[in-house]
Amino acid sequence: MRRYNLFYFIGQGFQGIFRNGVMSVASIAVLMSCLVVLGGFALLVYNIDVNLEEFGLMNEIVVFVDREAGEEDIQRIEAEIRALDNVASVKRTTKAEALESMKQQSEEYAHLYEDIDETNNPLTDSFTIVYEDNDRVVTLAYLLGQIDGVRKVNNRLDLAVTMSNFKSGVLLIFTWFLIILFVVSLFVIINTIKLSVFSRRSEISIMRYVGATSWFITLPFLFEGVIIGLVSSAAAYFVEMYFYYYIEGMVLSDLQMISIIPPAAIQMPMLWAFLAIGVLSGIIGSSISLGKYLKA
Repeated sequence: MRRYNLFYFIGQGFQGIFRNGVMSVASIAVLMSCLVVLGGFALLVYNIDVNLEEFGLMNEIVVFVDREAGEEDIQRIEAEIRALDNVASVKRTTKAEALESMKQQSEEYAHLYEDIDETNNPLTDSFTIVYEDNDRVVTLAYLLGQIDGVRKVNNRLDLAVTMSNFKSGVLLIFTWFLIILFVVSLFVIINTIKLSVFSRRSEISIMRYVGATSWFITLPFLFEGVIIGLVSSAAAYFVEMYFYYYIEGMVLSDLQMISIIPPAAIQMPMLWAFLAIGVLSGIIGSSISLGKYLKA
């Protein structure tokens, strides 16, 4: 039997796809849907993490000192805070800095701050504390409140826990959707390859009689699965990026308080991830089908 190069097997793979057009389209559509859902949940979780970091919800406590506290008292309070357990870092914000920050955040109401200066500044110095362990934050918040000169402890643990639980719920749903859609995708690909094997059963028998190796018979079907995976990956990528650009435009125009990762930062990682998952799905689906229907 004469030798064939790689293009022969790729050509045979394309022929198998066109021969079973309906099932091939179904395989591509299902795998594409799986990848779009997978990418959507992954981007959602990633953007949630970014926003949580920006909002400082996960591991921060803000401590406000008494209005009458002097510089020595403030330095003493800072030293006592740093001495506590479960404190990763401490950042001081003076009342002048806090006032300036408020002015920058409310430029349209700048006239309200015209008469406020150092002598009548109603704000107080504060400390932003980053803690290490969520399980011990209640104890830390209590100890901070016991420090002489501390007026208020702003502990946002409940909100942080709520957001963390929300992210965990999204991850759980994402995992189950991924498993279900991946299994469905494999099932459709397996059946597509089965039809291709069945339609070529006479040809396969002849090749066996004339001494064709298992790899020679198997490779066209493997390439068929890989091509299905590549086409699905490319389609899913363009669909995902279309919706992501649409959502980015909506967020930037209507929800400016929410940050969204620029598309340029996620395009290439998403493309490579889609290609890897698509090709892997095609190879697994083809291998399962061939392992059952091409036994000698």
